Amino acid sequence: MKKIDASTPSPAYLDLDGHLLQLLLCVHECGSITRAAQRLGLTQSAVSHALERLRGLVGDALFVKSGRGIVPTAHADVLAARARTLLDELRAFSWAGGVVPEQLTACFTIAANDLQRDLLLPPLLRALRAQAPGVTLRVIPSGAPQPALLREGECHLVLTPRPPEGSDIVQRRLFEDTYRVFYDPQQRVAPQGLADYLAAEHVSVLYEPRRSLELDDWLLAQGIQRRIVALVPGFAGLAGLLRAGPWVATAPGLLGEGVLRGLAQAPVPVSTPTLAMYMVWHLRHQHDPVHTWLRQTLLGTMPTLVRPRRDSPQKDLV
Repeated sequence: MKKIDASTPSPAYLDLDGHLLQLLLCVHECGSITRAAQRLGLTQSAVSHALERLRGLVGDALFVKSGRGIVPTAHADVLAARARTLLDELRAFSWAGGVVPEQLTACFTIAANDLQRDLLLPPLLRALRAQAPGVTLRVIPSGAPQPALLREGECHLVLTPRPPEGSDIVQRRLFEDTYRVFYDPQQRVAPQGLADYLAAEHVSVLYEPRRSLELDDWLLAQGIQRRIVALVPGFAGLAGLLRAGPWVATAPGLLGEGVLRGLAQAPVPVSTPTLAMYMVWHLRHQHDPVHTWLRQTLLGTMPTLVRPRRDSPQKDLV
């Protein structure tokens, strides 16, 4: 082995470590040194000093003042994406011999819209915290998820009924649900057949930017024209409107155990697609022991979900 000359300065990149990468990512995500310090359990002074050290190592300001806050430079955006990947690799390296959950400290970022967030993440967080108290979750909106979410390391998992496609993108179906008609029994009775359903006034969901539910698009394609009187940006907004008048909403049945709890529900009086839900990850995480443990933990929460009802004919949409 070649002897290292102690008088020769080490390359600057050898002074980088996981703590600095984590700090960069945390400040980038929080957009604030104060909030980053709170999340990391450090003082603002410690974060500022570490950030100055990192600036010297990479030769970039990384963050600049904007109003009362700070914003990342273009170079910081690139480095943050690389830091996520490097931290994933460091975590996999350190746990190559197997995961010991109670010793694990990690923040998992999961991309999910309100349906998946409210339905899947509460039981997942309970399971993670029970097994690994050092683990935290960060939830970001998935929108209409694109492969870049995973390729660029913006999240560890995407939970979606519309998995992005790519040879490097891996997916697994978690469950499928049936659609139900929700309504307030204090305001009306269930629609009595298709004619009554079409005569009713409906509320539905329109995600930004103007992305309707796949079910709504499917119904229109079948020539089923409903009377939409209100649109909300997520399923959580349906309950308040349904309790305000004699309106109905067609939504996944499992929401009856979540944000639509307490409302009455009935079968949709027409054959509708099923809603399949997937977890999606990048191929580079396929054999990562920590990521595998995360996926298995999520799968382990599936039996806690209420079984979807099968009292109306369905077709698979996905």
